[in-house]
Amino acid sequence: MLVAVALGGAAVWLQRRLETPRAFAAPGAARTFVAEPGESSRTILERLEREGLLESALLGRVYLSRVLGDPPLQAGEYRFVSPVSTVEIVRVLRAGEVVTHPVTIVEGLTLLETAEALERAGFGSRASFAAAFGDPRPIAALDSAAANLEGYLFPDTYRFPRRTPPAAVTEALVARFRLAWERDVATRRDAGDARGPRELVILASLVEKEARRPEERPLVAAVYANRLRRGMGLYADPTIIYGLKLAGRWDGNLRRSDLEEDSPWNSYRRAGLPPGPICSPGAASLAAAARPAAVDYLYFVSKNDGSHVFSASLGEHNRNVDVWQKQYFRKRRN
Repeated sequence: MLVAVALGGAAVWLQRRLETPRAFAAPGAARTFVAEPGESSRTILERLEREGLLESALLGRVYLSRVLGDPPLQAGEYRFVSPVSTVEIVRVLRAGEVVTHPVTIVEGLTLLETAEALERAGFGSRASFAAAFGDPRPIAALDSAAANLEGYLFPDTYRFPRRTPPAAVTEALVARFRLAWERDVATRRDAGDARGPRELVILASLVEKEARRPEERPLVAAVYANRLRRGMGLYADPTIIYGLKLAGRWDGNLRRSDLEEDSPWNSYRRAGLPPGPICSPGAASLAAAARPAAVDYLYFVSKNDGSHVFSASLGEHNRNVDVWQKQYFRKRRN
């Protein structure tokens, strides 16, 4: 009887000790701990004790093996706030509740620029992401002609644990694109719209690079859609710039010789859409491409403040160019 009482008392004492939060710093202070891939549970618990986060590796081991049945502890980066109990530390490591870090992919980035943004945010090398983005299989069901994931890496703010494999990051970006497609494109298109997904994404990428103001996106989309229906050239500088980026020749200046070069990306010399998307369009540009404004505009010119003036005839367009380009810059020089 006395033995049973003693054992019961020991169990109660052990449970209280395991569940009692222990301060490793001032209340509310946080510490980061990284459990390395391949580390045993014993090694992880011993390091937690050495680093002052865990009261006793032995008690942690007893709890893990005797009470929980010896489940594995997950590798990754963890954050603990003082005070914290042994039970809570083990729970977090069992569940793999790792720290995640934010990264924002802004609208209008190319595939390689997205890879660079992820590298700057500390998620891996530009080369590893470029290689992952070069595999079109994640989007093949929607665009079987895609040679890579250009245009399909959806701009948004994401949260990933450190060391997330590039393939997993890629899948998250493409999954967010598919969600936006269903929400902003599939539900907005007219029933008789014969344009395929690839055509709409290419158009949306042009809108993304040309329009700065939300209210102008459907107007820019309408200009390009109207020109496509008439078999006119798009005369879109961003397509030429994209071709120069692919060739490693873009230095920030668009020259007359670039406009005259015979390239599949030169929309001055070749009618129709360019061979593929030229950036990742956001939700607003996708929606504009799905349903352009019901206008007859064929031209637009920058007003040099982020907005544009639109016109339906070449004569009106030439007058707008004279006012907003020639006269505007002449006045600035004087």
